[in-house]
Amino acid sequence: KDHNWLNLATNSWAELLPVATKQTKYAKSSTEIDAMFELFSLGISTNRDEWVFDDNPICLRQKIDFFIKKFNEQIRQLNEVPPANIDNLLDYSIKWSSALKTRLLKKEFLSFNELLTIKFVHRPFVSLFYYSEKILSDRLTVNHFEMFGDNLLQDNLVITFSGIGAFKPFATLAVNKIFSLDLLEKTQCLPLYRYDSEGNRHDNITDFALGRFRAHYQTSEVLKTSEVSEIEKLDIFHYVYAVLHNPAYRAKYELNLKRELPRIPFYDDFWQWVAWGQRFMDLHVNFEAVGQASCLSRLDRQMDRQDACPTVKLKADKTAHTIEIDDMTTLTGIPPRAWDYRLGNRSALEWILDRYKERTPSDPTIAEKFNTYRFADNKEQVIDLLARVCTVSVETRQIMAEMGQ
Repeated sequence: KDHNWLNLATNSWAELLPVATKQTKYAKSSTEIDAMFELFSLGISTNRDEWVFDDNPICLRQKIDFFIKKFNEQIRQLNEVPPANIDNLLDYSIKWSSALKTRLLKKEFLSFNELLTIKFVHRPFVSLFYYSEKILSDRLTVNHFEMFGDNLLQDNLVITFSGIGAFKPFATLAVNKIFSLDLLEKTQCLPLYRYDSEGNRHDNITDFALGRFRAHYQTSEVLKTSEVSEIEKLDIFHYVYAVLHNPAYRAKYELNLKRELPRIPFYDDFWQWVAWGQRFMDLHVNFEAVGQASCLSRLDRQMDRQDACPTVKLKADKTAHTIEIDDMTTLTGIPPRAWDYRLGNRSALEWILDRYKERTPSDPTIAEKFNTYRFADNKEQVIDLLARVCTVSVETRQIMAEMGQ
């Protein structure tokens, strides 16, 4: 009935509560929505990451100034050229796309706006500076402004997760900033709030969901005897985040999660799941404030020559429980459980190691003019981040283990 070639799974998936459906986009009012969240969205896709992201806001400004200058020159120079001939005459020292060519033909000149430089979650536990000019990002849509307001900086909590058709294992990660489509894989999200065009904040969890949860758990003996307040929408948000981490849930519905948006079961002991979800969220959103793992030790060696520059390694040895930062510094005492916290096909620690490596940019102009990243400038920051995410990883796996007890 779902038009699959094969009967992928025989389970209770169809009986679970959908987090969102395509129909929610076309509902005339929230009363017509029979899903848990009104707004859901993909992450941002820029089609020119190397241009609009950078570790350093000054370097980002230099790249954007260059891009804007070239783009505006093209508008002036190609003013009388027929659209069919544009492709052969463009200056390809900047990154073009079909969407940007459309802006060119509309003669939409650009100017730098410092307020558009914001923080952005690019990869798990890795933030960059982002120039959020709509013209320079192919998929920066009304959904993203509805999540974080006109300036993309309003307060919100967002549950991101692997999107439909993802090849890697299912993953989820809560964030409080705008994020990339490639944060996980084909990244979808469920925000806690929505913002209207006037900046007013609204609950994104539907009254339908609140009613279903209250109706189900009001008959629960657990809730009847517990001295807790009535279920609220924030409780449901934490509950959902916990369920998406549940190893048993991921295993049982593995194939369903590759084909559809998640559906949520009603587990016993609602408040325990809420507590787990809140602990996950505190760890993942506030990872920069988490304590450094006390089991880690840092070994520093002297270079043979004082003016020598250490060779960057950023290499993990899971058997020896070490991370080689460069040929001068090694972190030891990495707990085995830290590597078990995986987001897709990498552990959280491996995401960080990969992101901070030095590599030649793929864009030739960036490689020639703006290849300013040097690991040495970020070394202490990366060591601090690894120590904190090690704590996050161990505690996340501990909570996931508690779910199976």
